Amino acid sequence: MPQGIHGVVLLDKPEGISSQTAVTIVKRCFGADKAGHTGTLDPMATGLLPVCLGEATKYSQDLLDADKTYLATIKFGEKTTTGDAEGDVIETRQPSFNVTDIVTLQNKLGEVLKKFTGEIEQIPPMYSALKRDGKPLYEYARAGETLERTARQVTIYSLKWVSVDWPVAVLEVSCSKGTYVRTLAEDIGEYLGVGAHLIGLRRQQVGHLTLVKGVTLDKVKGTANDASEKGLYLLPVDALVQELNSLELSNEEADRLRLGQRVPVSKLGSEEELMRIYRGSVESCNFMGTADWRKGVLHPRRLIAQAVVVTNLTN
Repeated sequence: MPQGIHGVVLLDKPEGISSQTAVTIVKRCFGADKAGHTGTLDPMATGLLPVCLGEATKYSQDLLDADKTYLATIKFGEKTTTGDAEGDVIETRQPSFNVTDIVTLQNKLGEVLKKFTGEIEQIPPMYSALKRDGKPLYEYARAGETLERTARQVTIYSLKWVSVDWPVAVLEVSCSKGTYVRTLAEDIGEYLGVGAHLIGLRRQQVGHLTLVKGVTLDKVKGTANDASEKGLYLLPVDALVQELNSLELSNEEADRLRLGQRVPVSKLGSEEELMRIYRGSVESCNFMGTADWRKGVLHPRRLIAQAVVVTNLTN
């Protein structure tokens, strides 16, 4: 079987580097042929950046649409040009309510949770990677231009104040794809009448993946010449699709699916769904990929090129 590095590294990205730089470092340290990530983190942001290697890159796009959870550190009373600590302060304001009165402050912050939980509209910030006429918005912003942007709907599943030491507070945000936490911080500041900007952002979860098995970049660099160490941090390809229900195929069925053929398969339930598929037993080494189950027939969706296992690292 051809050798290669295939799997996912749950990187705890440090502050100060881009997501692509982090991916390049991981790719080089693991000696992978190709690599990608499941959604960009700004250079100032830290936390979970799933780095997909080899065949796992086929499933990175699926997690771009996944829900995410962040810890956002917000500073009230100051607005900046970028909505975060990297911009210049352009306005300062004092609160109209007594922030030293615990009950008053709790009530105000409680209002925020009610106001911003659920479906909300956001106007994408100028300092973002969204493109207009082939050019990212941040390039227009750096040139001093402000363009009209259409509001988009996002979903905030839950908000929770983790700590408050006015004028700084830490907010846990669970949200849908496309949510700009910088914009959320600014909008909360406007709602309270004091302005605000983001001074820290840490991603804790992407879909079903969390930082529990996260690894720092320093540890990744330390694995460059140690295959056994790499094996500790490389999760199998199917770690990316564990939220899907699984289906076991016989060798004959698996061979037909591998050839791109539709395979009649009976299973419990009647709803159409995307499945993770295994040859024989549900073990990572038997993972074949994903397929759509519709009306009793399995349709191949995204299959890996060959059986791949973490032990490739030590072969």
